[in-house]
This record gives sequence, structure tokens and C-alpha cells, in this order.
Amino acid sequence: MKILAIVLIVLGAISLAYGGITYTTREKVLDIGPIEATAERHKTLPLPPVLGGIAVVAGIALLFAGPKKS
Repeated sequence: MKILAIVLIVLGAISLAYGGITYTTREKVLDIGPIEATAERHKTLPLPPVLGGIAVVAGIALLFAGPKKS
């Protein structure tokens, strides 16, 4: 349970810091016989700050709501 809470807190903090996930794709631009040309395209998947905030709050709640030892 603590591991899940820590993972949520870290992912939420990263989401708040970066604001999105950037990835690169390769697309074929030209294909004439043995000649090929490709282009790299950088794309960003935006993540709303609310999502990062919810992840951090949920992680903190899980961390404090874990099993109590008597």
C-alpha cells in the first residue's frame, strides 16, 4: 500500500512539473523505389494540472490511511 502511495505522489509531482508527455514518431515522407526519406515528429500528450494534483492528494491519502498497527 505504501509503495502505491509513493508511486502516485511521484507520478503526480512529475505530471505537475512537466505538464505532459513528449514522444517521437517516425513517418515515411518519401518512398521512391530504393530511396526512402523519413521525418521525426515530436508530439506532446498534454496532462491537465488537476490530474497531477489528484494523484498527489490520493497518494498522500493512501500513505496516511494505510493499515494502523496497534
